[in-house]
Amino acid sequence: MLRASLRNLRETLPHRELRHGGKWLFYCAVVGAAAGLGAVAFDVLSLTVLHFAIEVLAGWELARPVGERPLFAPSSGDRNAGLLVVLPAVGGLLSGAIVAWLAPETAGHGTDAVIDAYHRRGGFLRLRASIVKIVASALTLGSGGSGGREGPIAQIGAGFGSFVATRLRLADADRRVLLAAGMGAGIGSIFRAPLGGALFAAEVLYSSTEFEASVLMPACVASIAGYSVFTAIRGSGPLFTTPAFRFDRPLELVAYSVLAVVLVLYGFLYVRGFWGAHRRFERLPIPRVLKPALGGLLTGAIAVAAFRLGGRDEALSVLGFGFGIVQQVLDAPLPVLIGPGLLAMVALGKIVATSTTVGSGGSGGLFGPSVFIGGCVGGAVGLALHDLFPNVVTQPGSFVVVGMAGFVAGVAKTPIAALIMVSEITGSYSLLIPCTWVCVLTTSLSRRWRLFHMQVPTPADSPANASFSAARTGTDG
Repeated sequence: MLRASLRNLRETLPHRELRHGGKWLFYCAVVGAAAGLGAVAFDVLSLTVLHFAIEVLAGWELARPVGERPLFAPSSGDRNAGLLVVLPAVGGLLSGAIVAWLAPETAGHGTDAVIDAYHRRGGFLRLRASIVKIVASALTLGSGGSGGREGPIAQIGAGFGSFVATRLRLADADRRVLLAAGMGAGIGSIFRAPLGGALFAAEVLYSSTEFEASVLMPACVASIAGYSVFTAIRGSGPLFTTPAFRFDRPLELVAYSVLAVVLVLYGFLYVRGFWGAHRRFERLPIPRVLKPALGGLLTGAIAVAAFRLGGRDEALSVLGFGFGIVQQVLDAPLPVLIGPGLLAMVALGKIVATSTTVGSGGSGGLFGPSVFIGGCVGGAVGLALHDLFPNVVTQPGSFVVVGMAGFVAGVAKTPIAALIMVSEITGSYSLLIPCTWVCVLTTSLSRRWRLFHMQVPTPADSPANASFSAARTGTDG
């Protein structure tokens, strides 16, 4: 019986198709491994700059999540608040100069550049752009600029995918697939979320709840390869550690619905604030190379102002990646000490700081700040509702996890990827029901705005599929 089944399988799948499938597995694995190495290089370089700029020179130690392994021992120098204003400006100036001279297309958050390359440029990105993106983003974020890792690493991984496809002289359709697979591999590596990274690559291309089916399986292979390389060097495990949250009270869905409404309001502020700042910086009558420096200066000033107003070191989380405060809110005794007011203020500060850093042309991502903002808003709402209804909201920390997923889903229009990725980075799968509920609500209530402007509504609206759609229409007619 087994021998007959194998014989039937061989007859069903000709050798040439097996060879083609084997080649694609190899191509995707190579792109994923390269993206994983790029993620390692970016992680090491950005943490090195952060250590010597913020910790050694300025004397401030920014909190980190448990899963972010430090490269250096903590430094205990004299604190200098003035340097917190100056250093992001210096990093922005250096980053802006490198980008302007070597690869202007790497300015900004990076994810839109990859989406645009997929839909409108045949999947083509220069390899030089990926290398420049590593250095420019490390300087921007390591010096205290507010942004995320995923935008730079998305462009880095996508650049490797485009390079491999171009060298192999593959068709544009194949280059687009490897471009998207590289993006998924980079994100899956840096966040240690391989499935979430692959789903993000297939879902972020469209502003509606659509997937690019041709991308999903190659992105899975590439993301697993990149994740394996990254964790072999930088260590495995989720980015955050969480208590044993649970969902066993359906009445809590009412509280989570309140959270969804607040997340939509913050999402509106984030999207409109970022693109409004971007337009204002574009219109400024100063050389383009100086705009990231001005953005960094404003970011530093916002961080110091938040610290003065909040009165706690956690307010400085508006600088850099900022995930340390999310970890502190997840830890059992600390949320009560931090308080909902500070969390709400820090979330607003992160919106403004990211808008000035990345909106000015600084090199950084928008997805990472989305995770941060959603976690802080979730923590603030959870604590406030716990004070009002302690018998209903018994675990305010669970709102942090749900807030991260819901906010990302609403602004990025990636509800499935957000749901899975947040589960992976927190190592918590027990909140899938409230996460799904909130992701559906935030995506449905925020259809009129989106964070990534290069998204198209559906596959039929993509210029990359225009010829196929025209041919299909002619055949049907």
